[in-house]
Amino acid sequence: MILVIKKNEFKSGYVALLGKPNVGKSTLLNYFLKQKLSIVCAKPQTTRQNILGIVNTDSCQIIFVDTPGVHHPKDVLGKNMLKQAVYAGNDADQTLVLLDAVSGITANDRMIFKIVKDRQKHSCLSWTAVLFNKIDLVKKNFALPLIDICRKELKADAYIPISARTGCNLDLVLENIIEHLPAGSAYYPLEQLTDKNERYIIAELIREQALEFCLEEVPHCVAVTVEAYQQRAGRKMLIRANIFVERSSQKMIIIGKNGAMLKQIGTAARQQIEDFLDQKIYLQLWVKVHTNWRKDKNFLEKLKST
Repeated sequence: MILVIKKNEFKSGYVALLGKPNVGKSTLLNYFLKQKLSIVCAKPQTTRQNILGIVNTDSCQIIFVDTPGVHHPKDVLGKNMLKQAVYAGNDADQTLVLLDAVSGITANDRMIFKIVKDRQKHSCLSWTAVLFNKIDLVKKNFALPLIDICRKELKADAYIPISARTGCNLDLVLENIIEHLPAGSAYYPLEQLTDKNERYIIAELIREQALEFCLEEVPHCVAVTVEAYQQRAGRKMLIRANIFVERSSQKMIIIGKNGAMLKQIGTAARQQIEDFLDQKIYLQLWVKVHTNWRKDKNFLEKLKST
């Protein structure tokens, strides 16, 4: 639905967040939204699908596109993730390229540079900024030589050192985004936060906790689907979800001794979901094995439609 607002009075546009895995794109999005939407984990490749985060003000609507981390894919899931990041970069009005000030410019970063350069050659790219994230973790002025190197490798309109964790310089980034947004009507209702439904976000919150508690043992083989989402008169909302892994050994890790690990995951996920929904819930979790699901196109399509 397009809201009717005079173009001279309003701006709107899509802003793609591009970066390698674990560079801080989801943390940045959550900061701009002032609430948690994208899950955050210390393990790379946590974000698997493009997710829109919508920021509304009196004068503009900014539609941030949080993308999967750009990396060299090893399976069908990885290839799908890379396609989504490229698609978002090609379709956006603005692009924010996030670099890690701690690790410097890597091969994955140069993959992103190529995506942006290709678009610059074949289309009219509006405003592009390179954000050097995690400056709170390096010495003062440490980012300056990195910025000089980046200027030689990628042409951009702005190069800004930031910290998505502390908020350093993010007001400056937001001011620049708004200044360079195209004039236009809102793409989404002004009360809407994202394009994803509650089932998707709930599944992601559960997956986040599974990754947090089993970070080293099952980093990428966890998928979650919400099978039941039911309001019950006079009782807590019922949510039943399946946690999928690829091997029986991984299932035992998720469950833990006497179910202890699954209980921890469930308790932490329930608290996150209750904060998100602003109501009490009854959460049931089941752990199932789907061998090599990351290579199963039909299963991956099911995850997309959840």
